Amino acid sequence: MVDSVAQSKLDASNLSSDRAEDFNLAAIDIGTNSIHMVIARIHCALPALTIIAKEKDTVRLGDRDPKTKRLTPEAMQRALGSLRRCKDLAKAFEVKQIVAVATSAMREAPNGAEFLQQIEAEVGLQVNLISGPEEARRIYLGVLSCMDFQNKPQVVIDIGGGSTEIILADIYQPRFLSSTKVGAVRLTQDFVTTDPVSREQLGYLQAYVRGMLERPIDDLRAQLQPSEQVGAIGTSGTIKTLATIDAMEKTGSEPNPLQGYQLTLQALEKLLNRLASLSYEERSQIPGMDAKRSEIIVAGAVVLCEAMKRLELDSITICERALREGAIVDWMIARGFIEDRLCYQGEVRKRSVLKIARKYQVKMEYSERVANFALSLFNQLKGHLHDWGEDERELLWAAGMLHNSGLYISHSSHHKHSYYLIRNAELLGFTELEIELIANISRYHRKSKPKKKHESYNNLPSKEERILVNQLSAILRLAVGLDRRQTGTIQRVQCDFRPNSRKLKLYIFPTDPNDPCELELWNLDYKKVAFEEEFGVKTIAQLKLD
Repeated sequence: MVDSVAQSKLDASNLSSDRAEDFNLAAIDIGTNSIHMVIARIHCALPALTIIAKEKDTVRLGDRDPKTKRLTPEAMQRALGSLRRCKDLAKAFEVKQIVAVATSAMREAPNGAEFLQQIEAEVGLQVNLISGPEEARRIYLGVLSCMDFQNKPQVVIDIGGGSTEIILADIYQPRFLSSTKVGAVRLTQDFVTTDPVSREQLGYLQAYVRGMLERPIDDLRAQLQPSEQVGAIGTSGTIKTLATIDAMEKTGSEPNPLQGYQLTLQALEKLLNRLASLSYEERSQIPGMDAKRSEIIVAGAVVLCEAMKRLELDSITICERALREGAIVDWMIARGFIEDRLCYQGEVRKRSVLKIARKYQVKMEYSERVANFALSLFNQLKGHLHDWGEDERELLWAAGMLHNSGLYISHSSHHKHSYYLIRNAELLGFTELEIELIANISRYHRKSKPKKKHESYNNLPSKEERILVNQLSAILRLAVGLDRRQTGTIQRVQCDFRPNSRKLKLYIFPTDPNDPCELELWNLDYKKVAFEEEFGVKTIAQLKLD
Protein backbone atom coordinates (compact mmCIF):
# COMPACT_ATOMS: atom_id res chain seq x y z
CA MET A 1 0.00 0.00 0.00
CA VAL A 2 1.22 3.52 -0.84
CA ASP A 3 1.10 5.97 2.07
CA SER A 4 1.24 9.37 0.34
CA VAL A 5 1.51 11.23 -2.90
CA ALA A 6 5.18 11.99 -2.30
CA GLN A 7 6.10 8.42 -1.41
CA SER A 8 4.74 6.88 -4.59
CA LYS A 9 3.78 8.80 -7.70
CA LEU A 10 1.90 6.62 -10.12
CA ASP A 11 3.80 5.87 -13.31
CA ALA A 12 2.16 5.90 -16.73
CA SER A 13 1.32 2.21 -16.77
CA ASN A 14 -0.30 2.35 -13.33
CA LEU A 15 -2.29 5.42 -14.28
CA SER A 16 -3.64 3.71 -17.38
CA SER A 17 -4.58 0.71 -15.25
CA ASP A 18 -6.33 2.97 -12.73
CA ARG A 19 -8.45 4.49 -15.44
CA ALA A 20 -9.47 1.07 -16.66
CA GLU A 21 -10.39 -0.29 -13.23
CA ASP A 22 -12.02 1.34 -10.20
CA PHE A 23 -9.89 1.58 -7.05
CA ASN A 24 -9.98 2.83 -3.46
CA LEU A 25 -8.35 6.04 -2.24
CA ALA A 26 -8.13 7.40 1.32
CA ALA A 27 -7.92 10.98 2.58
CA ILE A 28 -7.01 12.06 6.11
CA ASP A 29 -7.64 15.50 7.59
CA ILE A 30 -5.60 16.24 10.73
CA GLY A 31 -7.55 19.08 12.27
CA THR A 32 -7.46 21.10 15.46
CA ASN A 33 -10.29 19.15 17.08
CA SER A 34 -10.42 15.82 15.26
CA ILE A 35 -8.68 13.51 12.85
CA HIS A 36 -11.01 12.37 10.08
CA MET A 37 -10.46 9.83 7.36
CA VAL A 38 -12.67 8.87 4.45
CA ILE A 39 -12.12 5.98 2.06
CA ALA A 40 -13.59 6.49 -1.37
CA ARG A 41 -14.19 4.20 -4.32
CA ILE A 42 -12.98 5.99 -7.44
CA HIS A 43 -15.18 5.26 -10.46
CA CYS A 44 -12.83 6.01 -13.33
CA ALA A 45 -15.28 5.92 -16.22
CA LEU A 46 -17.80 8.43 -14.84
CA PRO A 47 -15.66 10.01 -13.14
CA ALA A 48 -17.07 9.96 -9.60
CA LEU A 49 -16.31 8.92 -6.06
CA THR A 50 -18.36 6.99 -3.51
CA ILE A 51 -17.56 7.15 0.20
CA ILE A 52 -17.32 3.57 1.46
CA ALA A 53 -15.85 4.05 4.95
CA LYS A 54 -15.22 6.79 7.52
CA GLU A 55 -13.14 7.08 10.68
CA LYS A 56 -13.07 9.90 13.24
CA ASP A 57 -11.17 10.51 16.48
CA THR A 58 -11.49 13.60 18.65
CA VAL A 59 -7.82 14.07 19.56
CA ARG A 60 -7.82 17.82 20.38
CA LEU A 61 -4.47 18.76 18.91
CA GLY A 62 -5.60 22.31 19.58
CA ASP A 63 -5.15 21.76 23.33
CA ARG A 64 -1.70 23.31 23.11
CA ASP A 65 0.54 24.44 25.95
CA PRO A 66 -0.92 27.80 27.13
CA LYS A 67 2.50 29.43 27.46
CA THR A 68 4.58 28.03 24.61
CA LYS A 69 1.68 27.20 22.22
CA ARG A 70 3.45 23.94 21.42
CA LEU A 71 1.55 20.73 20.75
CA THR A 72 1.46 18.77 24.00
CA PRO A 73 2.94 15.26 24.30
CA GLU A 74 -0.50 13.94 25.30
CA ALA A 75 -2.20 15.41 22.23
CA MET A 76 0.53 14.14 19.93
CA GLN A 77 0.24 10.60 21.34
CA ARG A 78 -3.52 10.67 20.82
CA ALA A 79 -2.96 11.78 17.24
CA LEU A 80 -0.34 9.08 16.57
CA GLY A 81 -2.67 6.39 17.86
CA SER A 82 -5.50 7.69 15.68
CA LEU A 83 -3.30 7.81 12.57
CA ARG A 84 -2.14 4.23 13.13
CA ARG A 85 -5.78 3.12 13.27
CA CYS A 86 -6.53 5.07 10.11
CA LYS A 87 -3.63 3.44 8.31
CA ASP A 88 -4.74 -0.03 9.42
CA LEU A 89 -8.28 0.63 8.19
CA ALA A 90 -6.98 1.91 4.86
CA LYS A 91 -4.87 -1.20 4.49
CA ALA A 92 -7.92 -3.38 5.16
CA PHE A 93 -9.69 -1.62 2.29
CA GLU A 94 -6.67 -2.09 0.02
CA VAL A 95 -6.41 1.59 -0.83
CA LYS A 96 -4.03 2.55 -3.60
CA GLN A 97 -2.97 5.72 -1.85
CA ILE A 98 -3.48 7.83 1.27
CA VAL A 99 -3.64 11.60 0.82
CA ALA A 100 -3.09 13.26 4.22
CA VAL A 101 -3.28 16.96 5.07
CA ALA A 102 -2.78 18.95 8.26
CA THR A 103 -4.41 22.29 8.98
CA SER A 104 -4.63 25.03 11.61
CA ALA A 105 -3.20 23.38 14.75
CA MET A 106 -0.16 22.03 12.93
CA ARG A 107 0.33 25.28 10.98
CA GLU A 108 0.59 27.41 14.10
CA ALA A 109 2.37 25.18 16.62
CA PRO A 110 6.12 25.88 16.95
CA ASN A 111 6.71 22.13 16.96
CA GLY A 112 4.21 21.40 14.17
CA ALA A 113 6.84 20.63 11.53
CA GLU A 114 8.71 18.47 14.02
CA PHE A 115 5.56 16.48 14.70
CA LEU A 116 4.99 15.92 10.98
CA GLN A 117 8.44 14.33 10.82
CA GLN A 118 7.54 12.19 13.83
CA ILE A 119 4.38 10.98 12.08
CA GLU A 120 6.38 9.96 9.03
CA ALA A 121 9.00 8.17 11.12
CA GLU A 122 6.63 6.34 13.48
CA VAL A 123 3.53 5.77 11.35
CA GLY A 124 5.04 5.75 7.87
CA LEU A 125 2.64 8.43 6.69
CA GLN A 126 3.69 11.61 4.91
CA VAL A 127 1.37 14.49 5.71
CA ASN A 128 1.06 17.66 3.62
CA LEU A 129 0.76 20.83 5.67
CA ILE A 130 -1.57 23.18 3.80
CA SER A 131 -2.25 26.89 4.14
CA GLY A 132 -5.56 28.41 5.13
CA PRO A 133 -6.46 29.45 1.56
CA GLU A 134 -5.44 26.03 0.23
CA GLU A 135 -7.64 24.42 2.87
CA ALA A 136 -10.49 26.64 1.68
CA ARG A 137 -9.85 25.68 -1.95
CA ARG A 138 -10.04 21.98 -1.19
CA ILE A 139 -13.20 22.48 0.84
CA TYR A 140 -14.65 24.12 -2.26
CA LEU A 141 -13.74 21.07 -4.35
CA GLY A 142 -15.37 18.77 -1.83
CA VAL A 143 -18.58 20.79 -1.91
CA LEU A 144 -18.38 21.01 -5.70
CA SER A 145 -18.41 17.21 -5.93
CA CYS A 146 -21.90 16.79 -4.48
CA MET A 147 -23.86 20.07 -4.44
CA ASP A 148 -25.99 21.68 -7.13
CA PHE A 149 -24.97 25.35 -7.22
CA GLN A 150 -28.30 26.19 -8.95
CA ASN A 151 -26.61 28.52 -11.43
CA LYS A 152 -25.72 31.10 -8.82
CA PRO A 153 -22.72 31.82 -6.60
CA GLN A 154 -22.62 30.15 -3.20
CA VAL A 155 -21.09 31.21 0.09
CA VAL A 156 -19.49 28.17 1.72
CA ILE A 157 -18.84 28.26 5.49
CA ASP A 158 -16.68 25.64 7.20
CA ILE A 159 -16.13 25.98 10.96
CA GLY A 160 -13.19 23.97 12.24
CA GLY A 161 -11.50 23.72 15.59
CA GLY A 162 -8.86 26.35 14.90
CA SER A 163 -10.16 28.35 11.94
CA THR A 164 -13.22 29.15 9.87
CA GLU A 165 -13.09 29.08 6.10
CA ILE A 166 -15.48 31.33 4.18
CA ILE A 167 -15.57 30.91 0.43
CA LEU A 168 -17.42 32.56 -2.43
CA ALA A 169 -17.63 30.25 -5.42
CA ASP A 170 -19.59 29.39 -8.53
CA ILE A 171 -19.45 26.38 -10.83
CA TYR A 172 -16.47 27.86 -12.67
CA GLN A 173 -14.10 28.67 -9.84
CA PRO A 174 -13.77 29.94 -6.27
CA ARG A 175 -13.96 33.73 -6.46
CA PHE A 176 -12.80 34.32 -2.90
CA LEU A 177 -11.04 32.09 -0.36
CA SER A 178 -10.48 33.03 3.28
CA SER A 179 -9.34 31.36 6.46
CA THR A 180 -9.82 33.23 9.75
CA LYS A 181 -8.55 32.21 13.18
CA VAL A 182 -11.95 31.77 14.78
CA GLY A 183 -12.40 28.06 15.40
CA ALA A 184 -14.60 26.35 17.96
CA VAL A 185 -11.70 24.91 20.01
CA ARG A 186 -9.60 28.08 19.87
CA LEU A 187 -12.48 30.34 20.93
CA THR A 188 -13.56 28.03 23.75
CA GLN A 189 -10.01 28.03 25.15
CA ASP A 190 -9.64 31.80 24.88
CA PHE A 191 -13.07 33.02 26.02
CA VAL A 192 -14.98 30.36 27.96
CA THR A 193 -14.07 29.76 31.61
CA THR A 194 -17.52 29.33 33.20
CA ASP A 195 -20.03 26.50 32.97
CA PRO A 196 -22.61 27.42 31.75
CA VAL A 197 -21.15 30.22 29.66
CA SER A 198 -21.80 33.52 31.43
CA ARG A 199 -23.71 36.24 29.60
CA GLU A 200 -20.65 38.48 29.91
CA GLN A 201 -18.33 35.93 28.31
CA LEU A 202 -20.88 35.20 25.58
CA GLY A 203 -21.04 38.91 24.80
CA TYR A 204 -17.23 39.20 24.59
CA LEU A 205 -17.13 36.11 22.38
CA GLN A 206 -19.76 37.48 19.99
CA ALA A 207 -18.04 40.86 19.75
CA TYR A 208 -14.66 39.26 19.07
CA VAL A 209 -16.05 36.99 16.33
CA ARG A 210 -17.84 39.93 14.69
CA GLY A 211 -14.60 41.86 14.59
CA MET A 212 -12.59 38.95 13.21
CA LEU A 213 -15.11 38.19 10.46
CA GLU A 214 -15.62 41.81 9.38
CA ARG A 215 -12.63 42.00 7.04
CA PRO A 216 -13.01 38.68 5.20
CA ILE A 217 -16.74 39.15 4.73
CA ASP A 218 -16.28 42.70 3.43
CA ASP A 219 -13.66 41.36 1.00
CA LEU A 220 -16.07 38.64 -0.07
CA ARG A 221 -18.83 41.15 -0.72
CA ALA A 222 -16.48 43.11 -2.95
CA GLN A 223 -16.42 40.11 -5.31
CA LEU A 224 -20.19 40.21 -5.85
CA GLN A 225 -21.87 42.03 -8.71
CA PRO A 226 -24.54 44.62 -7.80
CA SER A 227 -27.81 42.90 -6.82
CA GLU A 228 -26.25 39.46 -7.32
CA GLN A 229 -28.04 36.85 -5.22
CA VAL A 230 -26.10 34.11 -3.44
CA GLY A 231 -26.90 30.79 -1.82
CA ALA A 232 -25.29 29.45 1.35
CA ILE A 233 -23.71 26.06 2.11
CA GLY A 234 -22.41 24.86 5.47
CA THR A 235 -19.96 22.00 6.01
CA SER A 236 -18.11 20.05 8.71
CA GLY A 237 -18.85 18.89 12.23
CA THR A 238 -20.03 22.01 14.06
CA ILE A 239 -22.58 23.04 11.45
CA LYS A 240 -23.75 19.46 10.87
CA THR A 241 -24.26 19.01 14.63
CA LEU A 242 -26.30 22.20 14.91
CA ALA A 243 -28.45 21.14 11.97
CA THR A 244 -28.95 17.65 13.42
CA ILE A 245 -30.10 19.06 16.78
CA ASP A 246 -32.47 21.45 15.00
CA ALA A 247 -33.95 18.64 12.90
CA MET A 248 -34.38 16.30 15.86
CA GLU A 249 -36.14 18.99 17.88
CA LYS A 250 -38.56 19.57 15.01
CA THR A 251 -39.18 16.00 13.84
CA GLY A 252 -37.94 13.73 16.61
CA SER A 253 -35.59 11.89 14.28
CA GLU A 254 -32.19 12.45 12.73
CA PRO A 255 -32.39 13.41 9.05
CA ASN A 256 -31.01 10.78 6.70
CA PRO A 257 -29.26 12.04 4.74
CA LEU A 258 -28.36 15.32 6.41
CA GLN A 259 -27.23 16.52 2.98
CA GLY A 260 -29.54 19.30 1.77
CA TYR A 261 -31.05 20.09 5.19
CA GLN A 262 -31.70 23.80 5.68
CA LEU A 263 -30.90 25.51 8.98
CA THR A 264 -32.49 28.93 9.34
CA LEU A 265 -30.86 31.88 11.11
CA GLN A 266 -33.95 32.24 13.30
CA ALA A 267 -33.70 28.63 14.48
CA LEU A 268 -29.93 28.97 14.96
CA GLU A 269 -30.29 32.04 17.20
CA LYS A 270 -32.80 30.26 19.41
CA LEU A 271 -30.56 27.20 19.59
CA LEU A 272 -27.50 29.30 20.47
CA ASN A 273 -29.31 30.97 23.37
CA ARG A 274 -30.44 27.59 24.65
CA LEU A 275 -27.00 25.99 24.37
CA ALA A 276 -25.35 28.92 26.13
CA SER A 277 -27.76 28.60 29.07
CA LEU A 278 -26.91 24.92 29.66
CA SER A 279 -23.96 23.32 31.38
CA TYR A 280 -21.51 21.10 29.54
CA GLU A 281 -23.19 18.03 31.02
CA GLU A 282 -26.67 19.24 30.04
CA ARG A 283 -25.56 20.02 26.49
CA SER A 284 -24.06 16.56 26.09
CA GLN A 285 -27.50 15.02 26.75
CA ILE A 286 -29.22 16.88 23.91
CA PRO A 287 -30.41 14.47 21.17
CA GLY A 288 -28.11 14.77 18.19
CA MET A 289 -25.19 16.14 20.21
CA ASP A 290 -21.84 14.38 20.12
CA ALA A 291 -20.69 14.35 23.75
CA LYS A 292 -17.15 15.37 22.78
CA ARG A 293 -18.47 18.35 20.80
CA SER A 294 -20.73 19.68 23.54
CA GLU A 295 -17.81 21.50 25.17
CA ILE A 296 -17.06 23.61 22.08
CA ILE A 297 -20.49 23.85 20.42
CA VAL A 298 -21.39 27.27 21.88
CA ALA A 299 -18.33 28.91 20.34
CA GLY A 300 -19.00 27.18 17.02
CA ALA A 301 -22.64 28.32 17.05
CA VAL A 302 -21.53 31.89 17.70
CA VAL A 303 -19.26 31.83 14.63
CA LEU A 304 -22.02 30.53 12.38
CA CYS A 305 -24.60 32.94 13.75
CA GLU A 306 -22.35 35.99 13.36
CA ALA A 307 -21.26 34.94 9.87
CA MET A 308 -24.85 34.47 8.70
CA LYS A 309 -25.90 37.82 10.15
CA ARG A 310 -22.99 39.66 8.55
CA LEU A 311 -23.66 37.96 5.21
CA GLU A 312 -27.42 38.58 5.54
CA LEU A 313 -28.22 34.89 5.10
CA ASP A 314 -31.67 33.70 6.17
CA SER A 315 -30.71 30.03 5.96
CA ILE A 316 -27.85 27.71 5.14
CA THR A 317 -27.92 24.33 3.35
CA ILE A 318 -25.93 21.45 4.79
CA CYS A 319 -23.31 19.66 2.70
CA GLU A 320 -21.80 16.42 4.02
CA ARG A 321 -18.59 16.72 2.02
CA ALA A 322 -15.73 19.06 2.81
CA LEU A 323 -11.92 19.05 3.06
CA ARG A 324 -11.35 15.29 2.99
CA GLU A 325 -13.46 14.74 -0.10
CA GLY A 326 -11.94 17.85 -1.63
CA ALA A 327 -8.48 16.36 -1.19
CA ILE A 328 -9.64 13.34 -3.18
CA VAL A 329 -11.16 15.50 -5.93
CA ASP A 330 -7.96 17.55 -6.07
CA TRP A 331 -5.97 14.31 -6.47
CA MET A 332 -8.29 13.23 -9.30
CA ILE A 333 -7.97 16.58 -11.10
CA ALA A 334 -4.18 16.57 -10.78
CA ARG A 335 -3.99 13.16 -12.42
CA GLY A 336 -6.39 13.87 -15.25
CA PHE A 337 -9.33 11.83 -13.99
CA ILE A 338 -11.38 15.04 -13.99
CA GLU A 339 -10.49 17.26 -16.92
CA ASP A 340 -13.27 19.85 -16.63
CA ARG A 341 -14.46 20.96 -13.22
CA LEU A 342 -17.45 22.78 -14.76
CA CYS A 343 -18.56 19.59 -16.46
CA TYR A 344 -17.94 17.68 -13.25
CA GLN A 345 -20.18 20.02 -11.25
CA GLY A 346 -22.82 20.50 -13.92
CA GLU A 347 -23.38 16.77 -14.27
CA VAL A 348 -23.23 15.85 -10.58
CA ARG A 349 -26.86 14.67 -10.54
CA LYS A 350 -26.61 12.71 -13.76
CA ARG A 351 -23.41 11.00 -12.69
CA SER A 352 -24.92 10.11 -9.35
CA VAL A 353 -28.04 8.56 -10.89
CA LEU A 354 -25.98 6.54 -13.38
CA LYS A 355 -23.70 5.35 -10.62
CA ILE A 356 -26.63 4.11 -8.52
CA ALA A 357 -28.20 2.45 -11.59
CA ARG A 358 -24.99 0.54 -12.23
CA LYS A 359 -24.65 -0.34 -8.56
CA TYR A 360 -28.02 -2.12 -8.64
CA GLN A 361 -27.33 -3.73 -12.01
CA VAL A 362 -30.10 -1.93 -13.88
CA LYS A 363 -30.37 -2.73 -17.60
CA MET A 364 -29.02 0.60 -18.79
CA GLU A 365 -30.25 0.55 -22.41
CA TYR A 366 -33.77 -0.38 -21.32
CA SER A 367 -33.84 2.24 -18.54
CA GLU A 368 -32.56 4.92 -20.89
CA ARG A 369 -35.37 4.13 -23.35
CA VAL A 370 -37.99 4.30 -20.60
CA ALA A 371 -36.54 7.57 -19.28
CA ASN A 372 -36.48 9.06 -22.78
CA PHE A 373 -40.08 7.99 -23.45
CA ALA A 374 -41.09 9.58 -20.14
CA LEU A 375 -39.35 12.85 -21.04
CA SER A 376 -40.93 12.83 -24.51
CA LEU A 377 -44.41 12.41 -23.00
CA PHE A 378 -43.62 15.07 -20.38
CA ASN A 379 -42.51 17.57 -23.03
CA GLN A 380 -45.45 16.96 -25.38
CA LEU A 381 -48.07 17.13 -22.62
CA LYS A 382 -46.64 20.24 -20.93
CA GLY A 383 -49.12 23.11 -21.17
CA HIS A 384 -51.92 20.67 -21.96
CA LEU A 385 -52.13 18.22 -19.06
CA HIS A 386 -49.47 19.60 -16.69
CA ASP A 387 -47.37 22.69 -16.01
CA TRP A 388 -44.32 21.24 -14.30
CA GLY A 389 -40.88 22.68 -15.07
CA GLU A 390 -37.29 21.61 -15.64
CA ASP A 391 -36.66 20.60 -12.03
CA GLU A 392 -39.58 18.18 -12.07
CA ARG A 393 -38.54 16.92 -15.50
CA GLU A 394 -35.16 15.98 -14.05
CA LEU A 395 -36.84 14.07 -11.20
CA LEU A 396 -38.88 12.13 -13.77
CA TRP A 397 -35.72 11.26 -15.70
CA ALA A 398 -34.04 9.99 -12.53
CA ALA A 399 -37.10 7.93 -11.63
CA GLY A 400 -37.18 6.48 -15.15
CA MET A 401 -33.54 5.46 -14.91
CA LEU A 402 -33.96 3.85 -11.48
CA HIS A 403 -37.54 2.50 -11.54
CA ASN A 404 -36.41 -1.12 -11.94
CA SER A 405 -33.55 -0.99 -9.43
CA GLY A 406 -35.63 -3.07 -7.01
CA LEU A 407 -35.02 -6.13 -9.19
CA TYR A 408 -31.62 -6.20 -7.52
CA ILE A 409 -33.43 -7.54 -4.44
CA SER A 410 -36.33 -9.53 -5.92
CA HIS A 411 -38.78 -9.49 -8.82
CA SER A 412 -41.68 -9.82 -6.41
CA SER A 413 -42.79 -6.33 -5.34
CA HIS A 414 -39.70 -4.90 -6.99
CA HIS A 415 -41.37 -1.48 -7.26
CA LYS A 416 -41.40 -1.34 -3.44
CA HIS A 417 -37.78 -2.44 -3.31
CA SER A 418 -36.95 0.33 -5.80
CA TYR A 419 -38.40 2.87 -3.38
CA TYR A 420 -36.23 1.59 -0.54
CA LEU A 421 -33.01 1.43 -2.57
CA ILE A 422 -33.46 4.91 -4.05
CA ARG A 423 -34.43 6.42 -0.73
CA ASN A 424 -31.29 5.09 0.92
CA ALA A 425 -28.90 5.62 -1.99
CA GLU A 426 -26.26 8.34 -2.04
CA LEU A 427 -27.89 10.44 -4.77
CA LEU A 428 -25.59 13.44 -4.78
CA GLY A 429 -26.81 16.83 -5.85
CA PHE A 430 -30.38 16.13 -4.76
CA THR A 431 -32.04 17.33 -1.57
CA GLU A 432 -33.66 14.87 0.81
CA LEU A 433 -37.10 15.84 -0.48
CA GLU A 434 -36.06 15.38 -4.10
CA ILE A 435 -34.75 11.90 -3.31
CA GLU A 436 -38.06 11.11 -1.61
CA LEU A 437 -39.95 12.28 -4.70
CA ILE A 438 -37.79 10.23 -7.08
CA ALA A 439 -38.30 7.17 -4.89
CA ASN A 440 -42.07 7.65 -4.81
CA ILE A 441 -42.37 8.23 -8.56
CA SER A 442 -40.38 5.05 -9.18
CA ARG A 443 -42.39 3.09 -6.65
CA TYR A 444 -45.66 3.79 -8.49
CA HIS A 445 -44.54 2.82 -11.99
CA ARG A 446 -46.60 -0.37 -11.59
CA LYS A 447 -49.29 -2.03 -9.45
CA SER A 448 -51.19 0.21 -7.02
CA LYS A 449 -51.63 3.92 -7.58
CA PRO A 450 -50.49 6.30 -4.80
CA LYS A 451 -52.73 6.00 -1.74
CA LYS A 452 -52.88 7.90 1.54
CA LYS A 453 -52.52 4.66 3.46
CA HIS A 454 -49.04 4.29 1.96
CA GLU A 455 -46.74 5.83 4.58
CA SER A 456 -44.05 7.08 2.22
CA TYR A 457 -46.60 8.84 0.05
CA ASN A 458 -48.68 10.20 2.93
CA ASN A 459 -45.60 11.64 4.63
CA LEU A 460 -44.79 13.93 1.69
CA PRO A 461 -44.81 17.48 3.10
CA SER A 462 -47.59 19.00 1.01
CA LYS A 463 -50.43 18.36 -1.40
CA GLU A 464 -48.33 19.74 -4.25
CA GLU A 465 -45.69 17.03 -3.80
CA ARG A 466 -48.41 14.36 -3.76
CA ILE A 467 -49.90 15.75 -6.99
CA LEU A 468 -46.42 15.71 -8.53
CA VAL A 469 -45.97 12.03 -7.64
CA ASN A 470 -49.46 11.20 -8.95
CA GLN A 471 -48.88 12.83 -12.31
CA LEU A 472 -45.25 11.93 -12.98
CA SER A 473 -45.75 8.30 -11.92
CA ALA A 474 -48.73 8.11 -14.30
CA ILE A 475 -46.51 9.37 -17.14
CA LEU A 476 -43.81 6.88 -16.13
CA ARG A 477 -46.35 4.03 -16.34
CA LEU A 478 -47.02 4.85 -19.99
CA ALA A 479 -43.28 5.06 -20.68
CA VAL A 480 -42.76 1.60 -19.17
CA GLY A 481 -45.60 0.24 -21.33
CA LEU A 482 -43.91 1.56 -24.47
CA ASP A 483 -41.02 -0.88 -24.04
CA ARG A 484 -42.79 -3.93 -22.64
CA ARG A 485 -40.44 -6.40 -24.33
CA GLN A 486 -37.43 -4.31 -23.29
CA THR A 487 -36.00 -4.60 -26.81
CA GLY A 488 -36.57 -1.13 -28.28
CA THR A 489 -39.58 -2.26 -30.33
CA ILE A 490 -41.02 1.25 -30.41
CA GLN A 491 -38.94 4.02 -31.90
CA ARG A 492 -40.93 7.04 -30.75
CA VAL A 493 -44.35 8.23 -29.61
CA GLN A 494 -46.33 11.25 -30.79
CA CYS A 495 -49.07 12.82 -28.66
CA ASP A 496 -52.22 14.38 -30.11
CA PHE A 497 -54.32 15.94 -27.35
CA ARG A 498 -57.81 17.19 -28.16
CA PRO A 499 -59.01 19.38 -25.27
CA ASN A 500 -62.66 19.67 -26.34
CA SER A 501 -63.23 15.93 -26.19
CA ARG A 502 -60.55 15.28 -23.53
CA LYS A 503 -59.00 12.66 -25.75
CA LEU A 504 -55.32 11.85 -26.09
CA LYS A 505 -54.08 9.87 -29.06
CA LEU A 506 -50.72 8.17 -28.78
CA TYR A 507 -49.30 7.44 -32.22
CA ILE A 508 -46.80 4.63 -31.86
CA PHE A 509 -43.99 4.41 -34.42
CA PRO A 510 -42.39 0.93 -34.47
CA THR A 511 -38.69 0.37 -35.03
CA ASP A 512 -39.52 -2.45 -37.44
CA PRO A 513 -42.39 -1.55 -39.85
CA ASN A 514 -43.40 -5.23 -39.95
CA ASP A 515 -43.76 -5.52 -36.17
CA PRO A 516 -47.41 -5.11 -35.05
CA CYS A 517 -46.28 -4.27 -31.50
CA GLU A 518 -49.22 -6.22 -30.09
CA LEU A 519 -47.65 -6.74 -26.67
CA GLU A 520 -46.83 -3.03 -26.29
CA LEU A 521 -50.32 -1.96 -27.38
CA TRP A 522 -51.89 -4.42 -24.96
CA ASN A 523 -49.64 -3.25 -22.13
CA LEU A 524 -50.43 0.40 -22.84
CA ASP A 525 -54.11 -0.43 -22.63
CA TYR A 526 -53.44 -1.85 -19.18
CA LYS A 527 -51.10 0.94 -18.02
CA LYS A 528 -53.27 3.80 -19.23
CA VAL A 529 -55.97 3.33 -16.58
CA ALA A 530 -54.02 5.17 -13.87
CA PHE A 531 -53.02 7.86 -16.38
CA GLU A 532 -56.64 8.40 -17.51
CA GLU A 533 -57.91 8.64 -13.95
CA GLU A 534 -55.22 11.10 -12.94
CA PHE A 535 -55.55 13.48 -15.91
CA GLY A 536 -59.22 12.94 -16.74
CA VAL A 537 -58.66 11.97 -20.36
CA LYS A 538 -59.53 9.13 -22.71
CA THR A 539 -56.31 7.64 -24.11
CA ILE A 540 -56.09 5.74 -27.39
CA ALA A 541 -52.86 4.13 -28.60
CA GLN A 542 -52.55 3.61 -32.36
CA LEU A 543 -49.75 2.09 -34.45
CA LYS A 544 -48.43 4.41 -37.15
CA LEU A 545 -45.69 4.18 -39.76
CA ASP A 546 -43.43 7.03 -40.88
